[in-house]
Amino acid sequence: MATLSHPTVDLSVFLKDGEEEEKKRAKEIISHACSEYGFFQAVNHEIPLELMSRAMELTKIFFALPEEEKRKYRPKSGEPESAGYGKMSAHGIDLNEYILMLPPQSSSNVLPNDPPELRPALEELFNYFCKTGELVESILNDCLGLPPDFLKKYNDDRSSDILTTRRYFPASENDNIGLPQHTDGNFITFVFQDEVGGLEVLKDGEWTPIVSVEGTIVVNVGDVIQVLTNNKFKSAPHRVLKQKGRSRHSITYFYSLQGDKSVEPLPHYTKQIGEPPKYRGFMVKDYRALRIRNRTHPPSRREDVIDITHYAIPHN
Repeated sequence: MATLSHPTVDLSVFLKDGEEEEKKRAKEIISHACSEYGFFQAVNHEIPLELMSRAMELTKIFFALPEEEKRKYRPKSGEPESAGYGKMSAHGIDLNEYILMLPPQSSSNVLPNDPPELRPALEELFNYFCKTGELVESILNDCLGLPPDFLKKYNDDRSSDILTTRRYFPASENDNIGLPQHTDGNFITFVFQDEVGGLEVLKDGEWTPIVSVEGTIVVNVGDVIQVLTNNKFKSAPHRVLKQKGRSRHSITYFYSLQGDKSVEPLPHYTKQIGEPPKYRGFMVKDYRALRIRNRTHPPSRREDVIDITHYAIPHN
């Protein structure tokens, strides 16, 4: 198995005036990464490294609590993807446990009070990730040659963004999958993992690990971007592998689109360049419901899992 060195971008060049040559070079790296890999890594992203480390350590303390303590923070609603503590299982095997968080102002959040520092740390982290999402969205807008603020106006509501923190259980003799192969159904995803690593990306039929580097966040474009760009930017399949004898921890931010939004290939990548659309249009909430069913009723065969190809238009 090869270890792929995913492109790394210094986001600080976009946070100050001038630096036009550096910005141009960074955009070229991001465009190439999103076209070839669907992933890149970011440094100097303005999320404080101390906050990242502190939030990670606090979540480890929470996940080490007795089961009955953690269950106190189960979702208010029994609906899938509800805010609170839960476990992800497949075919009777517990893959990971998690805390799912909506925007800090949401009344649906069920955040732990133990340890007491965890909730404010996650709320602060959520707000930093939101700002980083807005920055990367604007960079992608430029990389794609779209009109100024096009993506910002299209994706102008942050109420569907989600932050999750997960603990992946150690691998067993018969199972090392922490998160099965999938693509992300949202707009842009940000993740940082602890030193255990485990995140792998499928590239040219081969699984390649993303090496964990302290202070670096991994960025990947989701299915919505792939459809909008008519496959110019890739939403790459990825998975998480577990290690024997060690838990793996990560924190992920899903920069998302509202459920009532319609998604289809943009004219910039179809009519205006003489290309046929590769996808039929769909509502975000409908696609989200299909993806949730993948988790609540896992298909026994990989080919029966519904992903973005569900909306693909066949071409001869």
